[in-house]
Amino acid sequence: MAQIFITKDGKKEKEERLEYLKTVRRPEVLEKLKTAREYGDLSENSEYDAARAEQGRVESEINMIEETLRQAVIVDDEKINKDFIRVGSTVKVLDLEMGEEEVYKIVGTIESDPDRGYVSNESPIGKALLGKKKGEEVEIKTPNGSYKVKIKSIL
Repeated sequence: MAQIFITKDGKKEKEERLEYLKTVRRPEVLEKLKTAREYGDLSENSEYDAARAEQGRVESEINMIEETLRQAVIVDDEKINKDFIRVGSTVKVLDLEMGEEEVYKIVGTIESDPDRGYVSNESPIGKALLGKKKGEEVEIKTPNGSYKVKIKSIL
């Protein structure tokens, strides 16, 4: 099994989500189940079926987050060696073809969020950048072709 990497911020977000699910969502769903049971015959009760399905989703997410947190390797962003890129590094690169600068934070797969610039260590960009140093030119191979970037800084 591959290691699950998570930053301290990512761990905090997961813990907050877990707390919300346990203290807010779980009780809400239990209340829906209670209300639906009061409608009578459960065999033809769509509200009850919907509440049970929702309960399954909530419990599944709780279990998934708990398991992730148990197995995760916590990456301390503040103690990252800035000499080379690793999980937790924030990197500024220059796309040599387009002339555009991009900033990426290399994170584990569970934190990946390209809209925020968080790229997985298992993505084409993440894989290509891991272990590289400032000033290096790196070829990034994607399903749509490849392109080169120059590492401007490791923040």
